[in-house]
Amino acid sequence: MGTLAAADNMDPLQKRLMFEDECILVDETDAVVGHDSKYNCHLMETINTGKALHRAFSVFLFNTKFELLLQQRSATKVTFPLVWTNTCCSHPLYRESELIKENHLGVRNAAQRKLFDELGIVAKDAPVDQFTCLGRILYRAPSDGKWGEHELDYLLFLVGDVNVQPNPEEVADVMYVNKEQLKELLKKADAGDEGIKLSPWFRLVVDNFLFEWWDKLENGFISFVNGRLWI
Repeated sequence: MGTLAAADNMDPLQKRLMFEDECILVDETDAVVGHDSKYNCHLMETINTGKALHRAFSVFLFNTKFELLLQQRSATKVTFPLVWTNTCCSHPLYRESELIKENHLGVRNAAQRKLFDELGIVAKDAPVDQFTCLGRILYRAPSDGKWGEHELDYLLFLVGDVNVQPNPEEVADVMYVNKEQLKELLKKADAGDEGIKLSPWFRLVVDNFLFEWWDKLENGFISFVNGRLWI
């Protein structure tokens, strides 16, 4: 009854994704241990049992001026609605094309799929061989009393000028920022100004890695060749 009641209150698109999408369950070494619905994987009740860790990805897309594209998640998102975050954050699904381990191809296929679903970025502007994985983070974060995240999150960089057409069912707003503008956004989030909130996974990356990587990218110390990172 509780599951049905919670589902009845969901936006129709989010409800469909919650029950039809199957996330890839993994252990902390990223070995696949099973699969489960997006719904179950994001229930704090399941997360607290230690049985909801799943594979995820976070895309950081820069234009050729090295500005980072951010999105504000839609108000209908079940977890972390209306928070600002990196370009695109989602999950590879338990399907053949997104389970491929070699060179993280399954994760990159999923990233290409979701960039189109959420932001209307077409495949030719986000070729899978141009996504570069800079690493992974393991994190756990509650969204509210019912929902949360427990993810092994691949961090993917992509550089290019793209046409963005946000899907309003997924994305409330978008903006490009340079480093100084992002620092101002962080200050506003810390102060609670203008109701600005940041996703926990984005904040984790910003506080620990992003600005160092961004400096290297701008100064030519990072280059991408055939989907590989060179520093």
